[in-house]
Amino acid sequence: MVSDNHDKRLSIGIIGGGIGGVAFAVALSRDSGLDVHLFEAATQFSEIGAGVSFGPNAVRAIRRLGLEAPYRRIADSSPPPFEDVWFEWRRGRDDAYLTATLAPGCGQSSVHRADFLEAIVENLPEGIAQFGKRCIEVQQDSESATARFADGTTFTGDILIGFDGIKSTVRDHVLPPEQYADLGPFWSGTYAYRGMIPTQQLEATLAAKGADKRLARVPQMYLGPDRHILTFPVKQSQLINVVAFITDRSTPSPQLPEGEEWVNAVTQEELLEVFEGWGAASQAILECIPEPTRWALHELPELPHYHRDRVLIVGDAAHAMVPHQGAGAGQALEDADVLASLLTEEACDRHNAEAVLAAFEAVRHARTCKVQRTSHEAGDVYEYAGAGIGDDEARLIENLETRYDWLWHHDPQDDVVEARRRLGWKQDADSRGPKA
Repeated sequence: MVSDNHDKRLSIGIIGGGIGGVAFAVALSRDSGLDVHLFEAATQFSEIGAGVSFGPNAVRAIRRLGLEAPYRRIADSSPPPFEDVWFEWRRGRDDAYLTATLAPGCGQSSVHRADFLEAIVENLPEGIAQFGKRCIEVQQDSESATARFADGTTFTGDILIGFDGIKSTVRDHVLPPEQYADLGPFWSGTYAYRGMIPTQQLEATLAAKGADKRLARVPQMYLGPDRHILTFPVKQSQLINVVAFITDRSTPSPQLPEGEEWVNAVTQEELLEVFEGWGAASQAILECIPEPTRWALHELPELPHYHRDRVLIVGDAAHAMVPHQGAGAGQALEDADVLASLLTEEACDRHNAEAVLAAFEAVRHARTCKVQRTSHEAGDVYEYAGAGIGDDEARLIENLETRYDWLWHHDPQDDVVEARRRLGWKQDADSRGPKA
């Protein structure tokens, strides 16, 4: 199909219907001057994974995307007086308390991924999303960009936005492998064992092992050499999301065994063996996960750029990262907020859209690369391998109490203001967030 809606000032194709792509489409749909189309490879909207957490920066983006009400309806938070706790940090071998990281007014603001996506989708008008559209190729010329799908159909619009995840097809167009070599995902060296535990079951098991049952409902991080475990509540605190990590640091570039899938079902025995000798709380948590899944965590290298003329990659397609700062989904939402704010400006049309995409990249690239880099570094810190920190608990505590400040205190609106300046657009109060 060709977007021939010439009474609109700009036609936009969005490839990928995850949290970021749908939030972006919802924000754009409120502007009657835009012709918006979203293409999802699956037969319906769906999310893999379990819990996802958002820092204060991401919650600000959610608010400006006009999605705060559905978010608040499903978001979890810690019980008083722990509502500002992002994580409590403990020594894995004996559960000893080290410190807490606080996010005032936000805390560990977490949701179940599928619930959050469903809540966003409810705000997406009919007719924007199409399903069964797996993008296999992108092309463009001086006036338009075209996505070709596996079912034989195509879409041509003024611009294309790739929200199509870590295995992005759009990325191969923006950064052609024959020109840039392999810039695709690589294994981080870390496996993540995942499980969900009914809250009451975990509380009972903690108590039976002599551990404080409060550890179930207040977000926890248990730290140890090359390993760490995190827990936080989801589903209105009915379930506890658990992720247990182990990292191979025996080589600078660990390789996943050839042919191994990214996600595998494994035995509880394997999980318990990895954390043998850890404290009562850790043992209670892991014994409540009879059928864990093991995820080989992949990330992207820092890409040289995200934009090629009329095509842009954002979210995990541009800067997929390991989850150690709870920042991946948040960066996708920041991207959605900033880009929607620019594209919904009346000054933005098909004639200057390329310049708008370039301005977006100019104000986002350094930040998203830094979030990628520091997310990897955070995993090192948690597992007693941080540069200049190691297993020195005094230095570890100092780092954990302050390392997220720069990440959380950023306001995506500042990126919008800077992009407008680069574009020569006037600054006014109406530029705050996507247009209603």
